[in-house]
Amino acid sequence: GYISVYKHLETIIVSQFTNVKKGDFIATLGNTGSLSHGAHLHFEMWKNGNALDPEHFILDNANRSL
Repeated sequence: GYISVYKHLETIIVSQFTNVKKGDFIATLGNTGSLSHGAHLHFEMWKNGNALDPEHFILDNANRSL
């Protein structure tokens, strides 16, 4: 039920719908899009159609539950 979304990438390393886990390299940062100002990553997490706070997936939150 989880979907991750990445935008403004230079190079995509994994294919769409690939299962990834913590620590996997998925892409390189880029500077794409008309509103982009410098290399960065736009990252979204969704579960069953609901947006989630991506901080829970970036930081080491072993003591936090989703």
